[in-house]
This record gives sequence, structure tokens and C-alpha cells, in this order.
Amino acid sequence: MSVKTLVRPATAVADEPPITGVDLWTMGDIGPCELIEGEIVSMSPTKVEHGRIEFRLAQLIGQFVDQDDLGVVMVGEVGVYVERDPDTIRAADVLYISHERLAEATPNDFLDVAPELIVEIVSPNDRYAYIQTKIEAYLAIGCDIVLLVEPVSQTVRLYRSPTQVQILQTEERLTMPEIFPGMEIAVSEIFK
Repeated sequence: MSVKTLVRPATAVADEPPITGVDLWTMGDIGPCELIEGEIVSMSPTKVEHGRIEFRLAQLIGQFVDQDDLGVVMVGEVGVYVERDPDTIRAADVLYISHERLAEATPNDFLDVAPELIVEIVSPNDRYAYIQTKIEAYLAIGCDIVLLVEPVSQTVRLYRSPTQVQILQTEERLTMPEIFPGMEIAVSEIFK
């Protein structure tokens, strides 16, 4: 999903306090956005290829998760708190969270517990600095793995830390034994 511009509701004044996660929640459906340090950042809808890959990955991971009822796979720009005061809520394309971690989350709110896995799919207009900031934020809150899926090059970057990255090509297999022992996904299947 591509970032457009920083916006505040039309009634906002420059000296108003930052918008909180609670404020954003109570605004209802204001369209695709993230909350970055108390400011709403509107986002454009994803394109067809992005949506297709998002569904495909959720499907492939979800099949494995469902076999042994390991947890929950979520899609659709799920809000994840990555910072508080001022609040920052990022929109994850796909995520997996175990039942144990999900039980610790605040019900009926944005996700305030780090999921084990977050997947970000690169959109054509995404800037490298924007993507890198999201990856680092997800890892900083305790996410075990962040996958960066690059449709143009048909590669998957697997981050276990901001500096530990594994780049997988279409002929390789994606494994994440620390989260999903025994799961293997052919990278080519993601882009099929």
C-alpha cells in the first residue's frame, strides 16, 4: 500500500495533541491509513497484483497453521501498535499470531501484542526508507520474522533482525522453523 500524504481531520488545529490509537479507533472507517507518531497518514488502495499475492501467502501459511490449530492468520492492513505516546499504528498486509500471544492482546482494538510473523508486500510507489522503517519497527516490538515480498523481482526477503536478512529467489523454498517447524513454501508458489 502506498503512502499518500499526512492528513488530520478538517477540524484539526496545529496545536492539538497527537491523535491516539483510541482516537483513530473511534473515527470508524476513514479509509486506508496508518497512524504515525500521532498523525494520520492516508494510503492508496492496493493494486490487483498486491491483493493476489496477499491472498496467496495468507492461504499458503493458513493451511499450515490450520492443520494443528497453531493460531490465526490475518490479512487486510491489520493495525499493529509499534509505538506509544505518541502512538504509531502500522498496517500489516499479512500476519500470523499464535493463540498464546493473541490471548494477551486487548480485545476489540488494534493489535497491541507482537505477532510472530508479519508480511509486507512492496507496492510500486513504496520508498525504501518507508519499508525499512516498518521492518525495524515490527522487529523492535518483538516480531520474530518479517517477510518482505517484492513482486517485481519475485523475491522474498526474510528478516530475523534489521541486519540479518535472507534473500530467496523463485527456485528456493521459504522455511521458518522457529515459528513453523516442518513448513516449506516454494517461493514460486507465492507468485503463481
